[in-house]
Amino acid sequence: MKRVGVIGGGQLAWMMADAAQKLGVELVVQTPSVHDPAVSIAKETVFAPVDDATATEILAQKCDVITFENEFVNLDALSVLAHQGVCFRPRLEALAPLLDKYHQRCYLGGLGLPVPQFFALDEVENLKSKIEYLGFPVVLKSRRHGYDGQGTFIIQDFATLEQKLNDETITKTLNQSLFLLEEFVPFERELAIIAARSVEGKIVTYPVVETQQEQQVCRRVIAPAEITPNQVAEIQAIAHTLLNSLEVVGIFGIELFLSADGKILVNEIAPRTHNSGHFSIDACETSQFEQHLRAVCGLPLGNPALQCAGAVMVNLLGYENSHSDYQSQRQQIAEIPQAHVHWYGKTESRPGRKLGHVTVLLDNQNRESASAIAIAHSIESIWYPT
Repeated sequence: MKRVGVIGGGQLAWMMADAAQKLGVELVVQTPSVHDPAVSIAKETVFAPVDDATATEILAQKCDVITFENEFVNLDALSVLAHQGVCFRPRLEALAPLLDKYHQRCYLGGLGLPVPQFFALDEVENLKSKIEYLGFPVVLKSRRHGYDGQGTFIIQDFATLEQKLNDETITKTLNQSLFLLEEFVPFERELAIIAARSVEGKIVTYPVVETQQEQQVCRRVIAPAEITPNQVAEIQAIAHTLLNSLEVVGIFGIELFLSADGKILVNEIAPRTHNSGHFSIDACETSQFEQHLRAVCGLPLGNPALQCAGAVMVNLLGYENSHSDYQSQRQQIAEIPQAHVHWYGKTESRPGRKLGHVTVLLDNQNRESASAIAIAHSIESIWYPT
């Protein structure tokens, strides 16, 4: 029986449980809190922050291979373990160009992949000329540790930018030199693709999906996205180029913009299972979580195809500070035809926190995005107070 170590114990690790059981894999998790979702499904847990390499050394002694649930890791410290023979999948060299968003942008551009225009925010004296080149609005991003809209700001004018950079709450937590600025893309849609690559280099891709954000947090995912076959092919080619260049083993999530004139731009790469692929648990022959474990364990990749006409996934986000388990709302949502509710078992709710998600399978009658959005809104009307 394979033992897979997972650095991170949030819902992404928790959702590996069913796949692990199916494949005869045991999960050993490194996570800081006894309340983290994956603790309940792990064979063993190493209680430590995810960037604690000493704890990862203990984790390595308990398993055959180590993978990642999030990217908040210390690569320099982990590289010492890799040189000692610890097997990381994806390999650390595949993560290295991606963890800093500025380095990620540079890497993608070096591969010839389309990205928004950008620059590092480390030479303030050149700031005005650089911004004049991009034009307002601009996007200010933390280079590290930003997710779910954290560390991302849409800036409308120079005064707001200066105010933001001088904001103590930002500069204390996010060093000013660790920002990048990029052009604001007036996209028509946001898209995403989940792609997996095996030890042997085989790549499979899931259907391209449309993601809909509110306050820069993913609210809904519609699978498949209503885009042209040529656009699908272009996105699949981007995924192949990236995963082959990095020699990835495992799952990557790739977020993209579709501009009004039909151009595809790469927004961000997540080197792990991803929120945009949660629909696959209920809608696809092989979920992204099973696929990831198959890849990291050296097993043949599964079929990523949809088993239904389509699906809509809605994130159940916190909207208050509470310790409620929202049993009544979850029960009402579960009564929607073809709805599958996934509750992460977190003990605390706060605004914007991902507490669970629901996937509704669509048939040929309601597979269009308008029907999917109507279903999503009916879920949200139950979940969110007016």
